[in-house]
Amino acid sequence: MEPARKLFAGPVSFLKSAPGLQHLPEPDAPEIAFAGRSNVGKSSLLNRLTNRVGLARTSNTPGRTQELNFFDVGATEEGGVPTLRLVDMPGYGFAKAPKDIVRKWRFLVNDYLRGRVVLRRALVLIDSRHGIKDVDREIMDMLDKAAVTYHLVLTKADKIKASELAAVTEQTEAEARKHVAAHPRLLVTSSEKDFGMAELRAAILDAIR
Repeated sequence: MEPARKLFAGPVSFLKSAPGLQHLPEPDAPEIAFAGRSNVGKSSLLNRLTNRVGLARTSNTPGRTQELNFFDVGATEEGGVPTLRLVDMPGYGFAKAPKDIVRKWRFLVNDYLRGRVVLRRALVLIDSRHGIKDVDREIMDMLDKAAVTYHLVLTKADKIKASELAAVTEQTEAEARKHVAAHPRLLVTSSEKDFGMAELRAAILDAIR
């Protein structure tokens, strides 16, 4: 955990937004992708993970992230290759946007996850209050078929009672065992309470080694 803490305490910066595959950065650093429903708290988690306020844009309107947003972690010099890149992907499920735009996001996310050679792991975020939904299973099935290893990450763990959290944790772990590409270890987090962040940082560092 200490090397991971030091890594995320170092330089972290926004690199670029990619509205299409042709706009992706050069595949010169390992990437960790964040996927989740539109209201799962993805931007808040990224901000807490990197200890930066406002690094990833948060909004009360689900579905604001419409592109693949890339963040460099651990770059040592101007123009240098970072230790890794975090990729904030468009949310799915409840995006308040026209259907053709949502369809475009879906194709962008699917094509990126299936074809990105430097993608080391995906993190599929699940709202602790609701558990795994069918839209989450669609992403999980797609990652299984693409042989992309992924962690299931429970978010907003502070929003429910301990007994409810224990139940949803057990249910999520049981579902993960049904998916060939799902990492057996479930990560439980709260960006508001800073719970589980050290473990998440360590899991990310482990994934790129």
